[in-house]
Amino acid sequence: MTGLAYQIVEELKQRILSGAIAPGAKLPGENGLVEEFGVSRTVVREAVSRLQAAGLVETFQGRGSFVLEVPDRTPGLREVRSHRDVLELMDFRIGVESEAAALAADRRTAHQLKGIERALDDYRRIGADPARSVEADFAFHLKVAVASGNRFYGDLIAELGPMMIMLPRTRLDPAYEMSDPDHLLRVIHEHENIHAAIGRGDPAAARAAARVHLANTKDRLR
Repeated sequence: MTGLAYQIVEELKQRILSGAIAPGAKLPGENGLVEEFGVSRTVVREAVSRLQAAGLVETFQGRGSFVLEVPDRTPGLREVRSHRDVLELMDFRIGVESEAAALAADRRTAHQLKGIERALDDYRRIGADPARSVEADFAFHLKVAVASGNRFYGDLIAELGPMMIMLPRTRLDPAYEMSDPDHLLRVIHEHENIHAAIGRGDPAAARAAARVHLANTKDRLR
């Protein structure tokens, strides 16, 4: 993403997350954004595309782009604004979720494993839909945390909410758009590795698979 598009994404994202642009409201039109930010239509389209990929807006042909309901405005994550903040969030998730996955491999019930599998299936089905894939991605990670058998892991991930997925997406390198089929398949494969290790009851493999997945996400950040 170009520097100019990045600036537009950050400004519009803050308006959306703060509620200045309410869910259901229409984003300013392309002409309005070109005039407000003094950039080309190409830059505006790039910025709107990034907001779509992050699950913040949905665009309808001939009607424009509309703000989606922002999931769980968690106070702590509302303050995650800079690139460094997002990198530190990923470091935190690597530590927490890797251990949660290891515990899940050791403690999960058959019902919890089935829940992880259903979340994985949902993500396979709708992962390419930016309006729904944030929730589907989050559901998988939450199911793994709950399967740890330690309520603090599940409570913590639930408290972070879907924003822990959404915030890094706005900073992914352009090569890793969620709408890119190859990238989506890589992410699904990483989720499958976590699920498989938990299913086998292999804590070391589950810990490694979760760490690889989240470390790869961190590496994909711009």
